Amino acid sequence: MTTLDRDETRAAEVAGRADVPRALPVRLAVPAAVLAGLAMLLAFPPYGVWPLAPVGVALLGAAAHRRRLRAGAGLGFLTGVALFAPMLEWTNLHTGYLPWVLLSLLQAGYLALLGAATAWVSPLVDRRRWSWPVVTGLLWVAQEALRDRTPFGGFPWGRLAFSQDTSPLLRLAWLGGAPLVTFAVALTGGLLLAAGWRRWPGRDRRGWAPVALLVASALALTGGALLVPTGAAGTGRTVTVAVVQGNVPRLGLDFNAQRQAVLNNHVDATLELAAGVDAGTRPRPDLVVWPENSSDIDPLRNAAAGERISQAADAIGAPILVGAVLLGPDRGQVRNAGILWRPGTGADLSQLYTKRHPVPFAEYVPLRTIARMVSKQVDLVRNDFVPGERPGVVRSGPAVLGDVICFEVAYDGLVRDTVDGGAQLLVVQTNNATFDVAEARQQLAMVRLRAVEHGRGALMASTVGVSGFVTPDGRVSGATGFNTRAVVLRQMALADGRTPATRAGVWPELALAGLAVAVLVAAGGLRRRREVDAGR
Repeated sequence: MTTLDRDETRAAEVAGRADVPRALPVRLAVPAAVLAGLAMLLAFPPYGVWPLAPVGVALLGAAAHRRRLRAGAGLGFLTGVALFAPMLEWTNLHTGYLPWVLLSLLQAGYLALLGAATAWVSPLVDRRRWSWPVVTGLLWVAQEALRDRTPFGGFPWGRLAFSQDTSPLLRLAWLGGAPLVTFAVALTGGLLLAAGWRRWPGRDRRGWAPVALLVASALALTGGALLVPTGAAGTGRTVTVAVVQGNVPRLGLDFNAQRQAVLNNHVDATLELAAGVDAGTRPRPDLVVWPENSSDIDPLRNAAAGERISQAADAIGAPILVGAVLLGPDRGQVRNAGILWRPGTGADLSQLYTKRHPVPFAEYVPLRTIARMVSKQVDLVRNDFVPGERPGVVRSGPAVLGDVICFEVAYDGLVRDTVDGGAQLLVVQTNNATFDVAEARQQLAMVRLRAVEHGRGALMASTVGVSGFVTPDGRVSGATGFNTRAVVLRQMALADGRTPATRAGVWPELALAGLAVAVLVAAGGLRRRREVDAGR
């Protein structure tokens, strides 16, 4: 007899009252757990079927309910593998299978914890059925809070909030950021779970309760449409911004061997824009943004690279935010930076942002000796990227920019710090040349949430795409194709106020995660009382 079978038998013995739901049969629990992961996967870009996110939450909740902790963890792990393995497939395109497998299994481990927590709180929600949706939302927020921070600073990819870029629930980001959006999605899943459970107290089991919960689920999903974010207070000024997507000679890790070609692509595209401006066919931008890795040749030490960037800045007559790899400060160290290059004067070292959260095992290798025992591929990272120490607030002249680089956009605090520092416009510099279009579209979904969260216009500049502009209400314009060369211009309004989410900061997440811990403690107390009563 398997653990799941024993759970089913034990649940049938314990559930003496008709109003206590029994565990799903094992023949249904395992498929439900797998379908949960696949449903959530389809909610994310590039598929974008956002209503499936709460369906996935409900399926995992149903699978793990009233299980033993190990069984709940196992079912949660199945959900995690079904979600993260295909979602993160882009990590193996050019680096082999090992990083993809290890990262997918690590992320699935957090859903295993969620499955165990769901099983743990089962007696509590059985006694207080009204709490089921709320508890589901709290547990999801707590799980994501942990996953976003551990290990090595965490990996927030795949948060429920990032699946809602075209959903009415996205508007909730204006009130409480990504944690509140995740809570709303999971709460809706909890409502669906409670509505769909097959056993209800007494006469209500065929009556109003399931219908009422289904109606509540629909209202929760569409309720965001009733919220109209007002953005943040505007400055009354606009700027014309050009995003240059220069493209690379070929996708993959070997694009790094084409450093001069990549730099030339971005210089030449900017020179073509300048020619259009001089001819009167294109407006002159106030600011030009190049993506991450647009100059992997250190332009501060390589005179030829610096001269080419100066040629572009002088021709366009506007400052360029350049994504550059800078050597140092020490031997064997490098920095991933956004540096402002002004026409006439060149690099403005006072307006230089160094990426604060380098990617572990990609931009630096923690525990290198131990990691080498797992795979010698870690030696492909020859120089460790060192983190910056200050937020990415870049004062370009035309606007104060909030610069984050690549997957930093997934971290609440890194983006919020730029707004608290005075950013009027959010900028994401990224390089998707080692990934694919799915990864790029998932990243753009994060940019959309950040724009709503902080009431700021935002843009993403990528070497190969997808690049584009986002309004403070989350709408995308000027989105480019993948693996193409493009130059896109938009006029963007500047804002300097703060939304409720910006003002609240980390407190909504702390409050929701704290309540989740309280629920786990309360469930533990109930379990102990039951054990004492059973022993009498």
